[in-house]
Amino acid sequence: MLNIGHYINGRPLAGASGRSQAVYNPATGEQRAEVALASEAEVDAAVQAAAEAFPAWAYMPPIRRARLMNRFLALVNEHQDALAEAITLEHGKVFTDAQGEVQRGIEIIEFACGMPQLLKGDYTDQVSRGIDNWTVREPLGVCAGITPFNFPVMVPMWMFPMAIAAGNTFVLKPSPTDPSASLMLADLMKQAGFPDGVFNVVQGDKVAVDALLVHPDVSAVSFVGSTPVANYIYQTGAQYGKRVQALGGAKNHMLVMPDADLDKVVDALIGAAYGSAGERCMAVSVATLVGDVGDRLMPKLIERTKSLNITQGMDLAAEMGPVVSRAALERISACIDKGRAEGAELLVDGRGYTVEGHENGFWLGGTLFDHVKPGSSLHNEEIFGPVLSCIRVDSFAEGVDLINAHQYGNGVSLFTRDGNAAREFSRRIQVGMVGINVPIPVPLAWHGFGGWKRSLFGDLHVYGEEGVRFYTRQKSIMQRWHESIGQGAEFQMPTSG
Repeated sequence: MLNIGHYINGRPLAGASGRSQAVYNPATGEQRAEVALASEAEVDAAVQAAAEAFPAWAYMPPIRRARLMNRFLALVNEHQDALAEAITLEHGKVFTDAQGEVQRGIEIIEFACGMPQLLKGDYTDQVSRGIDNWTVREPLGVCAGITPFNFPVMVPMWMFPMAIAAGNTFVLKPSPTDPSASLMLADLMKQAGFPDGVFNVVQGDKVAVDALLVHPDVSAVSFVGSTPVANYIYQTGAQYGKRVQALGGAKNHMLVMPDADLDKVVDALIGAAYGSAGERCMAVSVATLVGDVGDRLMPKLIERTKSLNITQGMDLAAEMGPVVSRAALERISACIDKGRAEGAELLVDGRGYTVEGHENGFWLGGTLFDHVKPGSSLHNEEIFGPVLSCIRVDSFAEGVDLINAHQYGNGVSLFTRDGNAAREFSRRIQVGMVGINVPIPVPLAWHGFGGWKRSLFGDLHVYGEEGVRFYTRQKSIMQRWHESIGQGAEFQMPTSG
């Protein structure tokens, strides 16, 4: 059995806290590893290593940092299938989906390789008599990332390549559910030539999270996870004077207009609702059906949901794998029970699904509800599983109002052939990421990712230019050489006059 520990100051370390957690293969239900859970002392060791590495790393010219990041990019490209396999074996998502996750992470590294250009400031000559003014962007110090189980490679890559290329050092606290990929990334950073202490990994639970949040040498914290925890991370980090971006939960809607191409809608809903077993913060979990489109769509949707190819993720024909854990299976099953008790019509029930030869895996088939009531638990709560809820509305305006009233504002999509409806939707919808005939509108690396309302706590989105701003702070410099303007005291505020 594998023993998964930490990575501090350039070397792997076994856990010393005496606490650990089992790591399972969701497709078989069998334990494959034991992961150490860090103590406060181990977190402190990682932070101290990062703090000691920071001055020299921040002073290094940005182009040299970018060259090292480019070496890391080459190594990740070389090992992307090994990373994807690690994801599949511990998370359960199908291998092709895991490959896509790694590729989206690679795109962030590619963007971070352009950091010398992204760090350029502004310059104004002769801002006042004999005075020039310019701005620079400087790194913060030690930054921490607290990342979820559902994207153990991509979400950390939203954070640490940006932070490190900008001149910060980094401590990653990944999910203990699927921790192997984090050590693989640390090893590749070492191979790329990054100095010891620039990138560190501490495995752990709430003990490690709290230790990072209160540590005086941690300057900034990035988080992705559920809304209650995001709120806690934001409040606690702010209390201790840290810069925080905390991405929370979601309840992503797809508004389907009567004129939409139904075959394309079915394909979009099946992929977006059941891909990765619905364990995505951008998964479509509510189909909002306008007018009579629901009656025409539902037979196709039922048939396709029932025919999903659900099996272990290393089978390249698999469309969906298991959910991540037995606890998740039980929680999602309870949500299905609750939805049915609230009066929603259960058209396809995924409970009781099994895969031959893998009967002990954490299996749940695609589940489909119709006539879900606005305000019910199926509509209000983030289920984070392969459950699609359909709500009927009479008009475009009613659908927009329904979506805008929701507590979450992460992602949304509209399927239509009407350009005016698409334009009005884009302008009126109160959601951070919008797709028009695109079911999962995850922005590419140079645009940034983030939602609105209770889907994001903080002011700046992750990666893109927003990420550069998060991981740096602006310094304004005014310069004058006295020989050029004569002598004498000045008692007024410098102006441009």
